[in-house]
Amino acid sequence: MIHTYKLRGYNIVLDAASGSIHSVDDVAYDVINMYEHNSGHEVIRRMSEKYPDVDEQEINELLSDIEELKNRGKLFSADAFAGIAASKKEKPLKALCLNVSHLCNMNCGYCFAGGSMYRDTGEDGETVHKSSDSKGSGGDVDKRHISSSAKGSGDTGLMSLETGVRAIDFLVENSGSLKNLDVDFFGGEPLLNWGVIKGVVKHARSKEAESGKRFRFTLTTNGLLIDDDVIDFTNKEMHNVVLSLDGRPEIHDALRKLPNGVGSYETVLPKFKMLVQARRGKGYYIRSTFTQDNLDFLSDILHIADTGFTELSMEPVVSKHGEPNGLSTDDLPAICEQYEKLAAEMLARRKEGRGFSFYHYLLDLTGGPCVHKRIAGCGVGTEYLAVTPSGELYPCHQFIGEKRFIMGDVWLGVVDSGLRDEFGACDIYSRDECRVCWARMYCSGGCAANAYHATGSVAGVYELGCEMFKKRMECAIMLKVAAG
Repeated sequence: MIHTYKLRGYNIVLDAASGSIHSVDDVAYDVINMYEHNSGHEVIRRMSEKYPDVDEQEINELLSDIEELKNRGKLFSADAFAGIAASKKEKPLKALCLNVSHLCNMNCGYCFAGGSMYRDTGEDGETVHKSSDSKGSGGDVDKRHISSSAKGSGDTGLMSLETGVRAIDFLVENSGSLKNLDVDFFGGEPLLNWGVIKGVVKHARSKEAESGKRFRFTLTTNGLLIDDDVIDFTNKEMHNVVLSLDGRPEIHDALRKLPNGVGSYETVLPKFKMLVQARRGKGYYIRSTFTQDNLDFLSDILHIADTGFTELSMEPVVSKHGEPNGLSTDDLPAICEQYEKLAAEMLARRKEGRGFSFYHYLLDLTGGPCVHKRIAGCGVGTEYLAVTPSGELYPCHQFIGEKRFIMGDVWLGVVDSGLRDEFGACDIYSRDECRVCWARMYCSGGCAANAYHATGSVAGVYELGCEMFKKRMECAIMLKVAAG
């Protein structure tokens, strides 16, 4: 399978299975598009009519070049990875998202967690940190004993140090032979539980020598509680810091509000600047969200870049169908136009020596993720789990509060193996739509949480997300081609 497109003056041909990318002239572009479904004689006839200055010999040489690339597995190559997916084995745990706080000191309008406290979407109305009878995909699983084993301070919405320490031990115990382990501190607002974060990191570091593991930490924060201690500790211990800033002041303040309704832009911006400056090149991202309110989100990206930040991300809002800030397929033309204009602006700024990085346009054409990662994605529900303040295990943070997705807890481990199998079965070959999609080896099947919220099934396809992703990949590939 090949994918061909034109963008910013480039004719680009992607061979989906091999990942080979070709930048070609107009004649070669047309010949490649005709190659599979037309005879050589027909190609020559039609190209001679369309390009009278190109003689038959040149077209024959093009056909020979295409045949050679095909024989070398660089064009029209066969997909050799389906067998790998079919033979996949259970994978060890390598990452945890620790929701150290289900409380938040903001009240953001688009928050998937429901504002200042995670919402429980269970039918019985219990709060998120409690457990009840629920059904996993593997049949009826009695999960009442999970809540009795949970020993944290989940009823307050804050994780106890005991629970955080146990989560680290659980990760080590279930990581098999893996050496490098990832832990994300998330919320709510994790800095509301700053002492526990520091204690968990200290415990993890103490385990490294005896376990032979190495921990890498990430912190996501809204920035309100950043101070000198937070800056010093994160710059010492956090591999990456994700900072929530939505762009122009009026856009940020419209949805990222304090509980009293006042916008937070003027409060968090100087704190973010201090932290990033102090990191001295260490990893960070300014993470932004666009909604119906800023479909012109390029203006927000450029505002953030002009403010002095260089590592940027702009994410589509996570919302359920019908929510007021949500996106729809009607928005696709405007969104795709913004992505293309962003790529053009990045090219221009790169030439001017004031470039910036955009997370979704980062593309490693020589290395990148291994084949297993390309096939199965982030490892949600198998290699990656989320932990609530009371120690319950979920497939990822976006499922927290959806009670049927409680998988166990950090004391008992995964008790719902049916759920684990359900997520483990999801890959680019388990969805018919993915099998015939040129972008499948880049998106790895997409986000299971988005699929669930859009279709009711983790094995579904979030069509709007797919279209946005494909446009981002076209722009990312074009930027690579332009860079030579």
